[in-house]
Amino acid sequence: MGTVPGTVPKRPESVLVAVYTAAGEALLLERHEPPGWWQSVTGSLEPGEAPRAAAIRELAEETGLGADGLVDLQVSHRFIIAPAWRHKFAPGVTENLEHAFALRLPAPAAIRLDPAEHCSYAWLPLPAAISRASSWSNRAVLERLLAAEGAGPGGA
Repeated sequence: MGTVPGTVPKRPESVLVAVYTAAGEALLLERHEPPGWWQSVTGSLEPGEAPRAAAIRELAEETGLGADGLVDLQVSHRFIIAPAWRHKFAPGVTENLEHAFALRLPAPAAIRLDPAEHCSYAWLPLPAAISRASSWSNRAVLERLLAAEGAGPGGA
């Protein structure tokens, strides 16, 4: 199954932005589809867009947050695109490369959801966020932040 006629295939490269607080709470967003899918801020890179620019854009679009203090974690994960989403990509594309970023806030902030993508959000302690995150790559990034925060002030 290929892309939907008349649409441009998505680029198989994306960003994940883990938003968390100085007290160790992480922001997770619940997608409309599939129901019960919890994730950090995520999104595909647009044609010609660099990962950092995509992270800044996705933060604004999905949460209303600015990117002051955004850190490139210098970590990328390659994963198999779920069959249910492959129609958004060019025929034969089965893998995506995801670049990880983090944004540390002093405290939980009010979030402005994009109602086309997400139906709710939660600020959770990092261990609970790790348990709730739906993808293994998201859990890996949150585990990295938890380990860094446990190392002392300043964290990731």
